[in-house]
Amino acid sequence: MTILAPQEKPLSPPSLAEDYALLKEAVHDAGELALTFFRQQILINRKADGSEVSEADFAVDKALKLGLTTPRPGYGWLSEETPDDAERLKHNRVWMVDPIDGTNAFLRHLPEWTVSAALVEDGVPVLGVVYNPATQEFFHAMRGHGAFLNDKPIRASDLATLDGAMLIASGGLFKKKIWKEPWPEVKSRWVNSVAYRLALVAAGKADATVSLSNKSEWDLAAAAIIVEEAGGVITDHRGNPHLYNRESPRLPSLVASGSRLHPLLIERTSRIDL
Repeated sequence: MTILAPQEKPLSPPSLAEDYALLKEAVHDAGELALTFFRQQILINRKADGSEVSEADFAVDKALKLGLTTPRPGYGWLSEETPDDAERLKHNRVWMVDPIDGTNAFLRHLPEWTVSAALVEDGVPVLGVVYNPATQEFFHAMRGHGAFLNDKPIRASDLATLDGAMLIASGGLFKKKIWKEPWPEVKSRWVNSVAYRLALVAAGKADATVSLSNKSEWDLAAAAIIVEEAGGVITDHRGNPHLYNRESPRLPSLVASGSRLHPLLIERTSRIDL
């Protein structure tokens, strides 16, 4: 008589909460690693596009990839400092990472850089962490569970007028001749890291951020969910939502703010041609 071995039950996929804990730990550790390079003499090279990249970028990228893909071998991977592999398009869950967002600030010893990482599921960010180790600001969010700065809940601005709004953008943007009509008096400041700009908007430390230049999915994914979970809105300059884990990871532009201000921004930005 043949005795059949009991069938093994297939392992259930990790829960989002388990992935959240994994992501927060990996980004925190990577941030502390990045901090050991900050304000030190380090090796710097240039990419094909002319932008700077340092040994710190690669070290943090390697640490994040090890910390995230080793326990989750079935997830895809997209990072600024890793050659893109179309294999990620086959996965419904993909880690999206910018090891050091704001390399320019990092290399010039300015505390305006972050480690940014997200989990995207079926084209939508569901987990995001943005960590500025130099200022010890740890922003994080999980879809449907709110946004936090150092574990305290945050909310985007509820400002409903552009007059006097604080916008994070390049200083001369609102005075360019591209606009159909002049902007009201707004205050502006510049922050090098895109993810940090978005996190500051999510925390209500600025009313909005606007950028009319191309971005990459790894620039926005982590901070996008933090903005949305904080009650804000993030789109391109025409008001279209960003889609993630596409064949080309380029995105056209960025407008993010509290929900009441966003329509007023799109009313202006959607009327220009990039």
